[in-house]
Amino acid sequence: MAQHPSWKVVKETFNFGDKAITLETGRLAKQADGAVLVSCNETTVLVTVVSDREAKPGRDFFPLTVEYQEKYYASGKIPGGFFKREAKPSTDATLTARLTDRPLRPLFPSGYMNDTQIVATVLSADNTVEPGILAGIGASAALHISDIPFGGPIATCQVARVDGKFIAIPSREQIENGDLELIVAGSKTAVLMVEGGAKFISEADMLESIKFGHETLQAAISAQDRLRKSVGKTKREFVPAETDSAFRKEVESFLKPRIREALLIKEKLARYQGFDEAKTQAKERFLTDGSMAPELLEQRKKELGNIVEDVKYTVSREMIIKEKHRIDGRSTTDIRPITCEVGLLPRAHGSGLFTRGETQVLGAVTLGTSDDEQLIDSVAGNYYKRFILHYNFPPYSVGETGRIGSTGRREIGHGALAERALRVIMPDHSKFPYTVRIVGEVFESNGSSSMGTICSGCLGMMDAGIPVIEPVAGIAMGLIKEGNDVAILSDILGDEDHLGDMDFKVAGGKSGITAFQMDIKIDGVTFDIMKTALAQAAQGRAHILAEMNKVLSEPRNDISRYAPRIETIQIKPDKVREVIGPGGKMIKSIIEATGVKIDIEDDGKIHIATSDPEAAKKAILMIKNICAEAEVGKTYHGKVKKIMDFGAFVEILPGTDGLLHISEIAHDRIRAVGDVLKEGDELDVQVLDVDRAGKIKLSRKILLAKSP
Repeated sequence: MAQHPSWKVVKETFNFGDKAITLETGRLAKQADGAVLVSCNETTVLVTVVSDREAKPGRDFFPLTVEYQEKYYASGKIPGGFFKREAKPSTDATLTARLTDRPLRPLFPSGYMNDTQIVATVLSADNTVEPGILAGIGASAALHISDIPFGGPIATCQVARVDGKFIAIPSREQIENGDLELIVAGSKTAVLMVEGGAKFISEADMLESIKFGHETLQAAISAQDRLRKSVGKTKREFVPAETDSAFRKEVESFLKPRIREALLIKEKLARYQGFDEAKTQAKERFLTDGSMAPELLEQRKKELGNIVEDVKYTVSREMIIKEKHRIDGRSTTDIRPITCEVGLLPRAHGSGLFTRGETQVLGAVTLGTSDDEQLIDSVAGNYYKRFILHYNFPPYSVGETGRIGSTGRREIGHGALAERALRVIMPDHSKFPYTVRIVGEVFESNGSSSMGTICSGCLGMMDAGIPVIEPVAGIAMGLIKEGNDVAILSDILGDEDHLGDMDFKVAGGKSGITAFQMDIKIDGVTFDIMKTALAQAAQGRAHILAEMNKVLSEPRNDISRYAPRIETIQIKPDKVREVIGPGGKMIKSIIEATGVKIDIEDDGKIHIATSDPEAAKKAILMIKNICAEAEVGKTYHGKVKKIMDFGAFVEILPGTDGLLHISEIAHDRIRAVGDVLKEGDELDVQVLDVDRAGKIKLSRKILLAKSP
């Protein structure tokens, strides 16, 4: 490899299981604050980080953006579509960007408000390694060697389980053959994020897989430390702005009783109004001094807003830890009141409404045919999706106004989690050959609408008559930890999610877990705490399932009368060509004659879809006739296709002719075939014989009575 004299290229290699991963810096994107090229086999991802030197005035949030770019040239493909250029990020790219963002965001110092951008670009992809895992490692490495303030390093590891054995960085085939697939992100001492799905595994197995992933990723963290030791830059000095201690103390003293009073209000909107009133009173008390300089007034307004949030954080956590009193008055294990309904939408093929406290989600289910499968144009290759879930979170669901337009990253992420949980309970496609789309419409939200989508979606699936493997439900859990005091919260509110130290969502049924998501904001969450939390989540999930079962405990016996009916028949694979016909002529004629939709698989399965049962019967009969084979001794009603001197060829089945010899036309001797038969005549004949070559001998006279 040619190298510029001024370059200082440094590499570090480590192993994840049987795969070697290399970190390289100093050759590409050298003007970025940090840039690392991550390679494994022939998959390569370049990750860059840049952070502005100063924060924009008046900003009160951390503007971190993570972009994951899939380049089609990486796998030797040209993008589909008219422009032949990479357009908006795919769903997979958006999910990968979220997975990269979530464990990194809490590691930047509090108060850091500088624009920061992480860009991961897939330069090469051989489909043996998930590039998103390399992106997660590269993002941490680029931040670690840069001068940007960062509390890493961390690393990301993908885990699958096949035949009871855990595998790091599995292949796609291993993931498909396994019963678990998840992604673990962590530091040297703590797990920071987990996301994954499973085929009904136990809580103990889930915990073991997280442990395995955390142990495996330690090699990547060590490699990043070695890389920083070689080329790391001195970190920028960053001192967060401090509020005047006297001003903070006075405002906190004023706010605490008022914020506490608001926290005791059970209804979300009324509680938020209480917070606003407390803030307004504080403004009137502390910010109405006319002698205050304009610059100081603006600073105090910003500081007061921060103090309000800090007081909410402190008081609510004290109430939970010391008084065992949650915001809405529940105990740590109580689930909010649940109401379930099914069959709300008369024309949808299935629908379920799930209301839990102030969270309400409608799950609308539509059944389609193979024509409705979604074609995914991916860098890894094109594939079809038969199970699709879309999640919508309109601003009115939280009592706000806002833009309604393209799907946001949050909606894509929450929808993917719900889809993962419900996809597992779908029956085998050979038994239920439908394309299924579920839409989760969030009508109200105050705590885990994604878990509400799982519950409403499952109810909708059963209402649609889908023979699910078993019902599943989802629950969102939280954690408050102060020193050695720990409170695990079942069915968290939105405020508890925001103010807590860990939130995790678990979905599954009586047989085990189907989906899992966890984000940890602090160190010190041990595996024992996780074990306890998982056990408490299982109890909560069982309670929710019991409430769902009161309304609908098993799938309906039949699908909606508005849904397409799909009849499946099996033919011999070597008959598929005959059913299709030259240039599709035969199958087109069946569709034109009956109006049905027909999907033929290579193994001989044929799916006939229509809302008209008689049309389905007609199409099946036509197909069976095409595939039918002549049987010795059976009588057929045929048509004379051709007259010969020695007999006539009679079509007894579509595309199947047999020879009716002149001697088998009648009992009496005839001079010429044409004296008795003409082309186009219809007659009954019986099969006398089918030889090894498939030639068919017919008889007409065997069916005629002899003359006296």
